[in-house]
This record gives sequence, C-alpha cells and structure tokens, in this order.
Amino acid sequence: MASNVNPTVRRRRLGQELRRLRELKGMTAEEVAERLLVSQSKISRLENGRRSISQRDVRDLCGVYEVEDHRIVDSLMQMAKDSRQQGWWHSFGDIPYSVYIGLETDAASLRVYDPQVVPGLLQTRGYAEALINGALPETTQQDIEKRVQVRMRRQERIQAPENPLRLWTVLDEAALRRGVGGRHIMREQLDHLVEQSQLPHVTVQVIPFEMGAHPGLNGQYAILEFPDAADSSVVYIEGVTSDLYLEKANDVQKYSVMYEHLRAQALNVEQSRQFISDIAKEYAR
Repeated sequence: MASNVNPTVRRRRLGQELRRLRELKGMTAEEVAERLLVSQSKISRLENGRRSISQRDVRDLCGVYEVEDHRIVDSLMQMAKDSRQQGWWHSFGDIPYSVYIGLETDAASLRVYDPQVVPGLLQTRGYAEALINGALPETTQQDIEKRVQVRMRRQERIQAPENPLRLWTVLDEAALRRGVGGRHIMREQLDHLVEQSQLPHVTVQVIPFEMGAHPGLNGQYAILEFPDAADSSVVYIEGVTSDLYLEKANDVQKYSVMYEHLRAQALNVEQSRQFISDIAKEYAR
C-alpha cells in the first residue's frame, strides 16, 4: 500500500459516496438500518467518515442499494480497504484528535482563529511542552512528550518543500500576552511566530484588545479545505471531551464569512508582525 494513503480522507470520501448511493435509492438512514439490522447511528457514522468501514459494510450497503456495476462495487471495496490502513499518527498510539490530524495532513489550506494560544502548527517545542503541561495537569510526562512529538511532526506540512500547507492564522492579543512557560519561552515563541509569518504560504494577523468586541469572541475554530473538489470543506471546533466537525455547506459558509470579518478587523500582515515583535521585546526586559 502506498505510504501516502490517508485513511481519514479515504473514509470520508467513501462515506460521501455511500450517502450519494443511498439518496439515489431514495432511502433514509433509518430504512437502511432496518434492512441491515443495525443502528441508525452506525449508518450515520459510516457516511460521515467517523467510523471505520469494512469491506463487508460496503458489500451489504451496495446490496441494499442494488448497485449492479461491479466496477463501482470493486472501487468502493478498495476504498474501504485503504481506509483501514494506518496513518503516520497511529505510530504514536491513542491520539484524542486523530481524526483532525488525518484531515489536516491532507488539507491544502487551513484558516485558524485562536483567542487564547498560538496555534499548534506555529508553536515552538518549549511553548508546546509548557502549554500541554498547564492545560492537562494530570497528564504524565510520557504522554506530554508524545503529544509534543505529534505536534512537531504536524509542522512538517508547513516546512514541506513541495505543496506546503497554506496557513492563515488570526490571533487575539491575549494569545501573545498569556505567559506560557515564562518570559524566555514566550520571547522564543513570539520570535518564531514572526519568522514563520515571513514564509510565503503563512499569514499571521493579530486582533488587538483595542478593537473591542469581534466575531471571534465565541471561541477557537479552524476551517480546512482540500485539493480534491470532491472533498467538502470542514469546520473543526476543539472540545474538552469531544470535538465537533461541521461539513454542511451552510455551516461552512457561516464560519467562512465570520473569518472574513475577523481578517478585516485584524491588523494587516506588516502591522501584525511589528505588533508581535514589540510584545516579544517586552518579554526580554
């Protein structure tokens, strides 16, 4: 199996195709569940790509949908097989946000808003260690190190020589002034942020406190877009015990419009870079 197979994206594409076949048949998820003697939630999870899909699942669903073209069935069966391969992140064991990592790994662009901390893709190792240690006080040192290693590995998308991830970040000033790990770590982190912002595919903007209320006050979110037009954009909202993935066009549109308002209210790129540099100097005093 080729090493570039992304199981998360394969599951998602397969789920979308299975939903399309169900809708062509004019059946509801509940009707399909009754035919297969399974729960409706299983059908929903298969279609949204949140559950691993076996070749048996595909065979049974194609039978219900009366798919007669063997080439279609064989293609879907192969996708199911590919979707059960392991991505690079599986070598680190159980990662709570592994679904997100799979999506990020295959994304062409990522728009992030964070009101509290520097986004993971732009964090230094020292900042990441201090952040995880502070945010998850009951986590063992071994698990902290594992999470840091995963975070550093994710950053390879930013440094990739070919087709690097297009990253657009809007930060609240609070993320720059929250003293994670102490003055030295913060100075190092902000200097790193300025450095990364000079990459042609990385854009960093800041919303200063003086801007007052803005559309991002409800919290952090990210919008992922993919190179294949068949893969719809996803809005990712991180939670404490579970994460939220929004894929409906209307939801993605609302968050995209909100992001445009954030970009408009934020300092421009040059102003933001200078703003970050000035705060970094404060940590050096």
